[in-house]
Amino acid sequence: MCTVRNGVRRDDKYILAVDVGTASIRCHVYDRAARSRGFSSKQIQLLYPNPGWVEMDPDLLFEQFVTVVKNAVEGTMHIFGEPSVLVGKPFHNFICWQDLRAAELVRSWNNSFLLQTIHMSSRMLHFLTRQKRFLAASVINFSTQHVSLRLAWVLQNLQQVQDAAYEGNCCFGTIDTWLLHKLTDGAVFATDFSNASTTAMFDPFQMCWSEFLASMLSFPLSILPAVEDTSHNFGLTDSSIFGVSIPITALVADQQSAMFGECCFDIGDVKLTMGSGTFLSINTGTKPHASVSGLYPLVAWKIGPEITYLAEGNSADTGIVIKWAKGLGFFSDPSETEKMAQEVQDSDGVFFVPSFSGLQVQSQGLRGKVPVNDPYACASFMGLKPSTTKNHLIRAILESIAFRNKQLYTTMLKETQIPVTYVRADGGISNNGFVMQLTSDLLTCKIEKPQCSDMSSLGAAFLAGLAIGFWDSKAEVKKLRMVEKVYNPRDALPVYDLIVDKWEKAIKRSMHWYCQT
Repeated sequence: MCTVRNGVRRDDKYILAVDVGTASIRCHVYDRAARSRGFSSKQIQLLYPNPGWVEMDPDLLFEQFVTVVKNAVEGTMHIFGEPSVLVGKPFHNFICWQDLRAAELVRSWNNSFLLQTIHMSSRMLHFLTRQKRFLAASVINFSTQHVSLRLAWVLQNLQQVQDAAYEGNCCFGTIDTWLLHKLTDGAVFATDFSNASTTAMFDPFQMCWSEFLASMLSFPLSILPAVEDTSHNFGLTDSSIFGVSIPITALVADQQSAMFGECCFDIGDVKLTMGSGTFLSINTGTKPHASVSGLYPLVAWKIGPEITYLAEGNSADTGIVIKWAKGLGFFSDPSETEKMAQEVQDSDGVFFVPSFSGLQVQSQGLRGKVPVNDPYACASFMGLKPSTTKNHLIRAILESIAFRNKQLYTTMLKETQIPVTYVRADGGISNNGFVMQLTSDLLTCKIEKPQCSDMSSLGAAFLAGLAIGFWDSKAEVKKLRMVEKVYNPRDALPVYDLIVDKWEKAIKRSMHWYCQT
Protein backbone atom coordinates (compact mmCIF):
# COMPACT_ATOMS: atom_id res chain seq x y z
CA MET A 1 0.00 0.00 0.00
CA CYS A 2 1.56 3.24 -1.10
CA THR A 3 1.44 5.45 1.96
CA VAL A 4 3.74 7.17 4.45
CA ARG A 5 3.42 9.45 7.42
CA ASN A 6 6.31 11.54 8.71
CA GLY A 7 6.22 13.84 11.73
CA VAL A 8 8.85 16.50 12.48
CA ARG A 9 9.43 19.07 15.20
CA ARG A 10 10.95 22.52 15.37
CA ASP A 11 11.47 24.49 18.62
CA ASP A 12 8.48 22.74 20.23
CA LYS A 13 6.19 25.18 18.42
CA TYR A 14 4.76 23.20 15.54
CA ILE A 15 4.37 19.65 14.36
CA LEU A 16 4.60 19.02 10.63
CA ALA A 17 2.86 15.93 9.23
CA VAL A 18 2.95 14.68 5.66
CA ASP A 19 0.31 12.32 4.30
CA VAL A 20 1.33 10.54 1.10
CA GLY A 21 -1.68 8.67 -0.23
CA THR A 22 -2.73 7.14 -3.51
CA ALA A 23 -4.16 10.34 -4.98
CA SER A 24 -2.23 13.20 -3.34
CA ILE A 25 0.48 14.40 -0.99
CA ARG A 26 -0.90 16.57 1.81
CA CYS A 27 1.07 18.46 4.41
CA HIS A 28 -0.24 20.21 7.54
CA VAL A 29 1.59 22.32 10.12
CA TYR A 30 -0.15 21.88 13.50
CA ASP A 31 -0.02 23.96 16.67
CA ARG A 32 -0.59 22.67 20.22
CA ALA A 33 -4.37 22.95 19.82
CA ALA A 34 -4.11 20.60 16.81
CA ARG A 35 -5.17 23.43 14.50
CA SER A 36 -3.70 23.48 11.01
CA ARG A 37 -1.56 26.62 10.69
CA GLY A 38 -0.21 25.83 7.26
CA PHE A 39 -1.31 23.51 4.47
CA SER A 40 -0.24 22.42 1.02
CA SER A 41 -1.15 19.56 -1.28
CA LYS A 42 -0.24 18.21 -4.69
CA GLN A 43 -1.89 15.59 -6.85
CA ILE A 44 0.10 12.42 -7.46
CA GLN A 45 0.44 11.39 -11.09
CA LEU A 46 -0.38 7.70 -11.41
CA LEU A 47 1.12 5.84 -14.35
CA TYR A 48 -0.65 3.06 -16.26
CA PRO A 49 2.06 1.53 -18.51
CA ASN A 50 0.06 -1.65 -19.19
CA PRO A 51 -3.56 -2.74 -18.62
CA GLY A 52 -4.05 -3.39 -14.91
CA TRP A 53 -0.69 -1.83 -13.96
CA VAL A 54 -0.65 1.16 -11.58
CA GLU A 55 2.65 2.90 -10.75
CA MET A 56 4.27 6.03 -9.32
CA ASP A 57 7.59 7.62 -10.27
CA PRO A 58 9.59 7.49 -6.97
CA ASP A 59 11.95 10.37 -7.83
CA LEU A 60 9.08 12.62 -8.88
CA LEU A 61 7.24 11.64 -5.70
CA PHE A 62 10.18 12.77 -3.55
CA GLU A 63 10.46 16.07 -5.43
CA GLN A 64 6.74 16.69 -4.87
CA PHE A 65 7.12 15.72 -1.21
CA VAL A 66 9.80 18.38 -0.68
CA THR A 67 7.78 21.00 -2.57
CA VAL A 68 4.63 20.32 -0.56
CA VAL A 69 6.49 20.59 2.74
CA LYS A 70 8.11 23.87 1.74
CA ASN A 71 4.80 25.34 0.61
CA ALA A 72 3.00 24.28 3.79
CA VAL A 73 5.46 25.99 6.13
CA GLU A 74 5.97 29.10 4.00
CA GLY A 75 3.35 31.09 5.88
CA THR A 76 4.36 29.76 9.28
CA MET A 77 8.17 29.85 9.36
CA HIS A 78 10.99 30.56 6.92
CA ILE A 79 13.72 27.99 7.35
CA PHE A 80 14.23 26.32 4.01
CA GLY A 81 17.02 26.50 1.51
CA GLU A 82 17.29 24.82 -1.86
CA PRO A 83 17.01 21.04 -2.00
CA SER A 84 19.76 18.84 -3.41
CA VAL A 85 19.60 15.48 -5.16
CA LEU A 86 20.07 12.66 -2.66
CA VAL A 87 21.32 9.10 -2.85
CA GLY A 88 19.19 6.06 -3.57
CA LYS A 89 18.42 4.84 -7.09
CA PRO A 90 15.23 2.79 -7.56
CA PHE A 91 15.27 -0.23 -9.85
CA HIS A 92 11.69 0.41 -10.96
CA ASN A 93 8.64 2.58 -10.33
CA PHE A 94 6.55 2.11 -7.20
CA ILE A 95 3.91 -0.55 -7.74
CA CYS A 96 0.67 0.71 -6.21
CA TRP A 97 -1.79 -1.32 -4.18
CA GLN A 98 -4.42 -1.30 -6.96
CA ASP A 99 -1.95 -2.92 -9.40
CA LEU A 100 -2.98 -6.28 -10.87
CA ARG A 101 0.25 -7.43 -12.54
CA ALA A 102 0.69 -10.22 -9.97
CA ALA A 103 -2.81 -11.62 -10.59
CA GLU A 104 -1.60 -14.75 -12.38
CA LEU A 105 1.03 -15.33 -9.72
CA VAL A 106 -1.65 -14.96 -7.03
CA ARG A 107 -3.89 -17.46 -8.79
CA SER A 108 -1.01 -19.88 -9.21
CA TRP A 109 -0.11 -19.74 -5.52
CA ASN A 110 -3.70 -19.99 -4.33
CA ASN A 111 -4.17 -23.14 -6.42
CA SER A 112 -0.78 -24.62 -5.54
CA PHE A 113 -0.24 -27.94 -3.80
CA LEU A 114 2.03 -26.20 -1.29
CA LEU A 115 -0.67 -23.79 -0.13
CA GLN A 116 -3.20 -26.61 0.10
CA THR A 117 -0.70 -28.52 2.24
CA ILE A 118 -0.27 -25.47 4.48
CA HIS A 119 -4.05 -25.24 4.85
CA MET A 120 -4.29 -28.91 5.81
CA SER A 121 -1.37 -28.68 8.24
CA SER A 122 -2.83 -25.57 9.83
CA ARG A 123 -6.19 -27.28 10.37
CA MET A 124 -4.39 -30.14 12.08
CA LEU A 125 -2.38 -27.77 14.28
CA HIS A 126 -5.59 -25.96 15.21
CA PHE A 127 -7.19 -29.28 16.16
CA LEU A 128 -4.23 -30.13 18.40
CA THR A 129 -3.62 -26.70 19.95
CA ARG A 130 -7.01 -24.94 19.60
CA GLN A 131 -5.06 -21.79 18.73
CA LYS A 132 -7.17 -19.66 16.39
CA ARG A 133 -4.12 -18.35 14.50
CA PHE A 134 -3.76 -21.82 12.95
CA LEU A 135 -7.43 -21.85 11.98
CA ALA A 136 -6.89 -18.47 10.31
CA ALA A 137 -3.88 -19.87 8.42
CA SER A 138 -6.04 -22.75 7.17
CA VAL A 139 -8.16 -20.43 5.00
CA ILE A 140 -5.67 -17.71 4.08
CA ASN A 141 -5.11 -16.96 0.40
CA PHE A 142 -2.90 -14.47 -1.36
CA SER A 143 -4.28 -11.27 -2.90
CA THR A 144 -2.98 -8.78 -5.44
CA GLN A 145 -3.12 -6.22 -2.61
CA HIS A 146 -0.39 -8.10 -0.74
CA VAL A 147 3.02 -6.48 -1.14
CA SER A 148 4.61 -9.93 -0.75
CA LEU A 149 3.25 -11.16 -4.10
CA ARG A 150 4.19 -7.94 -5.88
CA LEU A 151 7.74 -8.35 -4.55
CA ALA A 152 7.76 -11.96 -5.73
CA TRP A 153 6.62 -10.76 -9.17
CA VAL A 154 9.46 -8.23 -9.33
CA LEU A 155 12.07 -10.81 -8.36
CA GLN A 156 10.75 -13.22 -10.98
CA ASN A 157 10.47 -10.70 -13.81
CA LEU A 158 13.27 -8.15 -13.30
CA GLN A 159 16.59 -9.95 -13.56
CA GLN A 160 18.69 -7.03 -12.34
CA VAL A 161 16.65 -6.84 -9.13
CA GLN A 162 17.00 -10.58 -8.60
CA ASP A 163 20.77 -10.39 -9.12
CA ALA A 164 21.15 -7.38 -6.83
CA ALA A 165 19.04 -9.00 -4.09
CA TYR A 166 21.19 -12.09 -3.90
CA GLU A 167 24.40 -10.07 -4.14
CA GLY A 168 23.30 -7.96 -1.19
CA ASN A 169 23.06 -4.78 -3.28
CA CYS A 170 19.30 -4.27 -3.05
CA CYS A 171 16.91 -2.91 -0.43
CA PHE A 172 13.14 -3.25 -0.41
CA GLY A 173 10.61 -1.04 1.31
CA THR A 174 7.24 0.64 1.13
CA ILE A 175 7.06 4.39 0.47
CA ASP A 176 7.70 5.33 4.09
CA THR A 177 11.05 3.52 3.91
CA TRP A 178 11.93 5.19 0.62
CA LEU A 179 11.17 8.72 1.82
CA LEU A 180 12.96 8.15 5.14
CA HIS A 181 16.01 6.90 3.25
CA LYS A 182 15.95 9.91 0.95
CA LEU A 183 15.30 12.46 3.70
CA THR A 184 18.27 11.18 5.72
CA ASP A 185 20.56 11.12 2.66
CA GLY A 186 20.75 7.33 2.77
CA ALA A 187 21.69 7.15 6.46
CA VAL A 188 18.52 5.33 7.62
CA PHE A 189 16.91 2.21 6.16
CA ALA A 190 13.91 1.47 8.38
CA THR A 191 10.16 1.29 8.75
CA ASP A 192 7.79 1.07 11.72
CA PHE A 193 5.66 -1.80 13.00
CA SER A 194 2.41 -0.42 11.56
CA ASN A 195 3.80 -0.13 8.03
CA ALA A 196 5.59 -3.48 8.26
CA SER A 197 2.38 -5.24 9.28
CA THR A 198 0.55 -4.05 6.14
CA THR A 199 2.99 -5.84 3.80
CA ALA A 200 1.75 -9.40 4.47
CA MET A 201 5.43 -10.25 5.02
CA PHE A 202 5.38 -9.44 8.74
CA ASP A 203 4.20 -11.83 11.45
CA PRO A 204 2.13 -9.75 13.93
CA PHE A 205 1.99 -12.71 16.33
CA GLN A 206 5.79 -12.92 16.55
CA MET A 207 6.40 -9.21 15.80
CA CYS A 208 9.08 -9.87 13.19
CA TRP A 209 9.50 -10.43 9.45
CA SER A 210 8.23 -13.88 8.48
CA GLU A 211 11.11 -16.24 7.74
CA PHE A 212 8.62 -18.85 6.57
CA LEU A 213 7.04 -16.56 3.98
CA ALA A 214 10.43 -15.30 2.80
CA SER A 215 11.52 -18.89 2.25
CA MET A 216 8.22 -19.78 0.60
CA LEU A 217 8.41 -16.88 -1.89
CA SER A 218 12.20 -17.11 -2.30
CA PHE A 219 13.34 -13.66 -1.24
CA PRO A 220 16.15 -12.93 1.26
CA LEU A 221 15.22 -11.31 4.57
CA SER A 222 18.33 -9.16 4.24
CA ILE A 223 16.59 -6.87 1.73
CA LEU A 224 13.93 -5.85 4.29
CA PRO A 225 14.28 -2.74 6.49
CA ALA A 226 14.76 -2.59 10.26
CA VAL A 227 11.45 -2.27 12.12
CA GLU A 228 11.19 0.47 14.79
CA ASP A 229 8.51 1.83 17.11
CA THR A 230 5.84 4.05 15.52
CA SER A 231 6.87 6.97 17.75
CA HIS A 232 10.65 6.86 17.45
CA ASN A 233 13.64 9.06 16.73
CA PHE A 234 14.25 7.98 13.15
CA GLY A 235 17.00 10.52 12.59
CA LEU A 236 17.43 13.97 11.06
CA THR A 237 16.64 15.22 7.60
CA ASP A 238 19.76 16.12 5.65
CA SER A 239 20.31 19.87 6.02
CA SER A 240 20.74 20.32 2.26
CA ILE A 241 17.06 19.51 1.68
CA PHE A 242 15.34 22.18 3.77
CA GLY A 243 18.26 24.31 4.93
CA VAL A 244 18.11 22.87 8.45
CA SER A 245 18.10 19.39 9.96
CA ILE A 246 14.66 18.39 11.23
CA PRO A 247 14.01 15.43 13.57
CA ILE A 248 11.74 12.72 12.17
CA THR A 249 9.87 11.33 15.17
CA ALA A 250 7.07 9.17 13.75
CA LEU A 251 6.30 6.85 10.86
CA VAL A 252 2.86 5.29 10.63
CA ALA A 253 0.73 3.56 7.99
CA ASP A 254 -2.30 5.44 6.72
CA GLN A 255 -5.19 3.54 8.31
CA GLN A 256 -3.40 3.18 11.64
CA SER A 257 -2.66 6.88 11.55
CA ALA A 258 -6.32 7.68 10.92
CA MET A 259 -7.22 5.40 13.87
CA PHE A 260 -4.89 7.42 16.08
CA GLY A 261 -6.20 10.70 14.70
CA GLU A 262 -9.75 9.58 15.49
CA CYS A 263 -8.55 8.75 19.04
CA CYS A 264 -9.62 5.11 18.72
CA PHE A 265 -7.48 4.18 21.71
CA ASP A 266 -9.78 1.65 23.39
CA ILE A 267 -10.84 -1.91 22.56
CA GLY A 268 -13.95 -1.81 20.39
CA ASP A 269 -13.30 1.64 18.93
CA VAL A 270 -14.07 1.52 15.20
CA LYS A 271 -12.85 3.76 12.40
CA LEU A 272 -14.32 3.84 8.87
CA THR A 273 -12.21 5.55 6.21
CA MET A 274 -13.80 6.09 2.80
CA GLY A 275 -11.11 7.50 0.54
CA SER A 276 -9.74 5.94 -2.64
CA GLY A 277 -10.72 2.67 -1.00
CA THR A 278 -12.79 1.77 2.05
CA PHE A 279 -11.08 0.62 5.25
CA LEU A 280 -12.97 -0.51 8.35
CA SER A 281 -10.75 -1.00 11.41
CA ILE A 282 -11.45 -2.05 14.99
CA ASN A 283 -9.13 -1.74 17.97
CA THR A 284 -8.55 -5.29 19.27
CA GLY A 285 -6.29 -4.31 22.16
CA THR A 286 -2.98 -5.97 23.02
CA LYS A 287 -3.49 -9.14 20.97
CA PRO A 288 -3.72 -9.61 17.19
CA HIS A 289 -7.00 -11.01 15.92
CA ALA A 290 -6.81 -14.31 14.04
CA SER A 291 -9.44 -14.11 11.31
CA VAL A 292 -11.12 -16.88 9.33
CA SER A 293 -12.94 -14.52 6.97
CA GLY A 294 -10.15 -12.31 5.66
CA LEU A 295 -9.84 -9.48 8.21
CA TYR A 296 -6.21 -8.42 8.43
CA PRO A 297 -4.54 -8.54 11.88
CA LEU A 298 -2.38 -5.40 11.90
CA VAL A 299 -0.18 -3.58 14.36
CA ALA A 300 -1.96 -0.30 15.00
CA TRP A 301 1.01 1.34 16.70
CA LYS A 302 3.87 0.57 19.04
CA ILE A 303 4.90 3.26 21.51
CA GLY A 304 7.63 1.97 23.82
CA PRO A 305 6.30 -1.18 25.53
CA GLU A 306 2.71 -0.41 24.44
CA ILE A 307 1.52 -2.43 21.44
CA THR A 308 -2.00 -1.94 20.07
CA TYR A 309 -3.52 -4.11 17.34
CA LEU A 310 -6.41 -3.68 14.96
CA ALA A 311 -8.39 -5.92 12.65
CA GLU A 312 -9.12 -4.45 9.24
CA GLY A 313 -11.38 -5.18 6.30
CA ASN A 314 -11.18 -3.22 3.07
CA SER A 315 -12.63 -2.60 -0.35
CA ALA A 316 -10.37 -1.35 -3.13
CA ASP A 317 -12.67 0.94 -5.13
CA THR A 318 -14.54 3.75 -3.39
CA GLY A 319 -13.43 7.29 -4.19
CA ILE A 320 -12.00 5.93 -7.42
CA VAL A 321 -15.55 5.06 -8.51
CA ILE A 322 -16.69 8.63 -7.86
CA LYS A 323 -13.75 9.97 -9.85
CA TRP A 324 -14.64 7.62 -12.72
CA ALA A 325 -18.28 8.74 -12.72
CA LYS A 326 -17.20 12.37 -12.78
CA GLY A 327 -14.95 11.65 -15.74
CA LEU A 328 -17.97 10.32 -17.62
CA GLY A 329 -19.74 13.65 -17.11
CA PHE A 330 -22.40 12.38 -14.68
CA PHE A 331 -21.70 15.46 -12.52
CA SER A 332 -19.20 18.30 -12.31
CA ASP A 333 -18.57 18.17 -8.54
CA PRO A 334 -18.78 15.12 -6.23
CA SER A 335 -20.90 17.14 -3.80
CA GLU A 336 -23.73 16.99 -6.37
CA THR A 337 -24.09 13.22 -6.00
CA GLU A 338 -25.85 13.44 -2.62
CA LYS A 339 -28.72 15.50 -4.08
CA MET A 340 -28.87 13.39 -7.24
CA ALA A 341 -29.32 10.19 -5.19
CA GLN A 342 -32.03 11.78 -3.06
CA GLU A 343 -34.01 12.96 -6.10
CA VAL A 344 -35.12 9.37 -6.82
CA GLN A 345 -36.90 7.04 -4.40
CA ASP A 346 -34.67 4.07 -5.21
CA SER A 347 -32.17 2.87 -7.80
CA ASP A 348 -34.88 1.49 -10.10
CA GLY A 349 -33.60 -2.05 -9.53
CA VAL A 350 -30.10 -1.13 -10.72
CA PHE A 351 -27.06 -2.48 -8.86
CA PHE A 352 -23.45 -1.40 -9.17
CA VAL A 353 -20.48 -3.66 -8.43
CA PRO A 354 -17.36 -1.56 -7.65
CA SER A 355 -14.61 -3.91 -8.84
CA PHE A 356 -12.17 -1.86 -10.94
CA SER A 357 -9.29 -3.43 -8.98
CA GLY A 358 -10.77 -6.88 -8.56
CA LEU A 359 -12.83 -8.05 -5.63
CA GLN A 360 -11.76 -8.64 -2.05
CA VAL A 361 -14.57 -9.86 0.22
CA GLN A 362 -13.75 -10.26 3.91
CA SER A 363 -17.06 -11.96 4.53
CA GLN A 364 -18.83 -15.23 5.07
CA GLY A 365 -21.59 -13.75 2.96
CA LEU A 366 -22.00 -14.55 -0.73
CA ARG A 367 -23.04 -17.99 0.58
CA GLY A 368 -19.40 -18.95 1.02
CA LYS A 369 -17.26 -20.04 3.93
CA VAL A 370 -13.93 -18.36 3.20
CA PRO A 371 -12.76 -14.89 2.11
CA VAL A 372 -12.99 -14.13 -1.59
CA ASN A 373 -10.03 -12.64 -3.48
CA ASP A 374 -10.89 -12.36 -7.15
CA PRO A 375 -8.64 -10.07 -9.23
CA TYR A 376 -10.66 -11.06 -12.31
CA ALA A 377 -13.98 -9.62 -11.14
CA CYS A 378 -15.38 -6.79 -13.28
CA ALA A 379 -17.02 -3.52 -12.34
CA SER A 380 -20.57 -3.51 -13.68
CA PHE A 381 -24.08 -2.13 -13.61
CA MET A 382 -26.81 -4.76 -13.51
CA GLY A 383 -30.54 -4.32 -13.92
CA LEU A 384 -30.46 -1.46 -16.45
CA LYS A 385 -33.75 -0.72 -18.16
CA PRO A 386 -35.27 2.04 -20.34
CA SER A 387 -36.59 3.82 -17.24
CA THR A 388 -33.11 4.08 -15.71
CA THR A 389 -31.84 7.66 -15.39
CA LYS A 390 -28.51 9.18 -14.49
CA ASN A 391 -29.76 9.75 -10.95
CA HIS A 392 -30.58 6.05 -10.61
CA LEU A 393 -27.02 5.18 -11.64
CA ILE A 394 -25.54 7.62 -9.12
CA ARG A 395 -27.78 6.25 -6.37
CA ALA A 396 -26.71 2.70 -7.24
CA ILE A 397 -23.05 3.74 -7.00
CA LEU A 398 -23.51 5.42 -3.61
CA GLU A 399 -25.60 2.51 -2.32
CA SER A 400 -22.85 0.07 -3.28
CA ILE A 401 -20.44 1.95 -0.98
CA ALA A 402 -22.89 1.70 1.94
CA PHE A 403 -23.65 -1.96 1.16
CA ARG A 404 -19.92 -2.75 1.25
CA ASN A 405 -19.66 -0.95 4.59
CA LYS A 406 -22.44 -3.17 5.95
CA GLN A 407 -20.74 -6.29 4.62
CA LEU A 408 -17.44 -5.38 6.31
CA TYR A 409 -19.11 -4.32 9.56
CA THR A 410 -21.22 -7.49 9.84
CA THR A 411 -18.13 -9.63 9.29
CA MET A 412 -16.18 -7.64 11.85
CA LEU A 413 -18.84 -8.07 14.54
CA LYS A 414 -19.17 -11.81 13.94
CA GLU A 415 -15.42 -12.31 13.88
CA THR A 416 -14.25 -10.25 16.82
CA GLN A 417 -17.27 -10.58 19.13
CA ILE A 418 -16.34 -7.12 20.46
CA PRO A 419 -19.25 -4.79 21.35
CA VAL A 420 -19.34 -1.57 19.30
CA THR A 421 -21.26 1.55 20.33
CA TYR A 422 -20.25 3.96 17.57
CA VAL A 423 -18.19 4.31 14.40
CA ARG A 424 -15.93 7.26 13.57
CA ALA A 425 -15.82 8.02 9.85
CA ASP A 426 -13.38 10.03 7.74
CA GLY A 427 -12.17 10.32 4.17
CA GLY A 428 -13.60 12.24 1.23
CA ILE A 429 -16.77 10.14 0.97
CA SER A 430 -17.62 10.95 4.60
CA ASN A 431 -18.70 14.36 3.27
CA ASN A 432 -21.56 12.66 1.41
CA GLY A 433 -24.62 12.75 3.66
CA PHE A 434 -26.48 10.09 1.64
CA VAL A 435 -23.72 7.50 2.07
CA MET A 436 -23.21 8.39 5.73
CA GLN A 437 -26.90 8.19 6.66
CA LEU A 438 -27.49 4.96 4.72
CA THR A 439 -24.38 3.43 6.33
CA SER A 440 -25.67 4.39 9.78
CA ASP A 441 -29.06 2.87 8.92
CA LEU A 442 -27.56 -0.40 7.67
CA LEU A 443 -25.11 -0.72 10.56
CA THR A 444 -27.81 0.32 13.09
CA CYS A 445 -25.03 2.26 14.73
CA LYS A 446 -24.21 5.91 15.44
CA ILE A 447 -21.54 7.37 13.14
CA GLU A 448 -19.46 10.40 14.10
CA LYS A 449 -17.82 12.65 11.51
CA PRO A 450 -14.89 14.74 12.81
CA GLN A 451 -14.29 18.41 12.08
CA CYS A 452 -10.79 17.65 10.83
CA SER A 453 -10.83 16.30 7.29
CA ASP A 454 -7.28 14.84 7.26
CA MET A 455 -7.32 12.30 10.07
CA SER A 456 -4.28 10.41 8.77
CA SER A 457 -2.23 13.59 8.87
CA LEU A 458 -3.53 14.50 12.32
CA GLY A 459 -2.80 11.01 13.65
CA ALA A 460 0.80 11.21 12.42
CA ALA A 461 1.13 14.61 14.08
CA PHE A 462 -0.21 13.25 17.38
CA LEU A 463 2.26 10.35 17.31
CA ALA A 464 5.18 12.62 16.46
CA GLY A 465 4.16 15.13 19.11
CA LEU A 466 3.84 12.51 21.84
CA ALA A 467 7.34 11.29 21.02
CA ILE A 468 8.87 14.65 21.96
CA GLY A 469 6.49 15.88 24.67
CA PHE A 470 4.66 18.34 22.43
CA TRP A 471 1.58 16.68 23.90
CA ASP A 472 1.95 14.86 27.21
CA SER A 473 -0.46 11.96 26.84
CA LYS A 474 -3.19 10.33 24.77
CA ALA A 475 -5.68 11.75 27.28
CA GLU A 476 -4.56 15.27 26.35
CA VAL A 477 -4.78 14.42 22.65
CA LYS A 478 -8.30 13.05 23.13
CA LYS A 479 -9.49 16.41 24.41
CA LEU A 480 -8.46 18.01 21.10
CA ARG A 481 -10.80 15.84 19.03
CA MET A 482 -13.83 17.74 17.64
CA VAL A 483 -16.99 16.17 16.15
CA GLU A 484 -18.70 17.98 13.27
CA LYS A 485 -21.82 15.83 12.85
CA VAL A 486 -23.42 12.68 14.23
CA TYR A 487 -25.57 10.35 12.09
CA ASN A 488 -28.12 8.29 14.02
CA PRO A 489 -29.64 5.14 12.48
CA ARG A 490 -33.20 5.11 11.16
CA ASP A 491 -35.35 2.00 10.75
CA ALA A 492 -34.34 1.27 7.15
CA LEU A 493 -33.28 -2.38 7.43
CA PRO A 494 -36.66 -3.92 6.46
CA VAL A 495 -36.55 -1.96 3.20
CA TYR A 496 -32.92 -2.72 2.40
CA ASP A 497 -32.57 -6.36 3.47
CA LEU A 498 -33.84 -7.68 0.13
CA ILE A 499 -31.94 -5.00 -1.83
CA VAL A 500 -28.60 -5.91 -0.19
CA ASP A 501 -29.27 -9.57 -0.91
CA LYS A 502 -29.79 -8.81 -4.61
CA TRP A 503 -26.62 -6.70 -4.63
CA GLU A 504 -24.66 -9.69 -3.32
CA LYS A 505 -26.10 -11.76 -6.18
CA ALA A 506 -24.84 -9.07 -8.58
CA ILE A 507 -21.38 -9.40 -7.03
CA LYS A 508 -21.38 -13.16 -7.65
CA ARG A 509 -22.25 -12.62 -11.30
CA SER A 510 -19.37 -10.16 -11.76
CA MET A 511 -16.75 -12.61 -10.51
CA HIS A 512 -14.17 -14.40 -12.72
CA TRP A 513 -15.11 -12.19 -15.67
CA TYR A 514 -11.57 -11.83 -17.04
CA CYS A 515 -10.41 -15.32 -16.15
CA GLN A 516 -9.34 -17.19 -19.29
CA THR A 517 -9.34 -20.71 -17.88
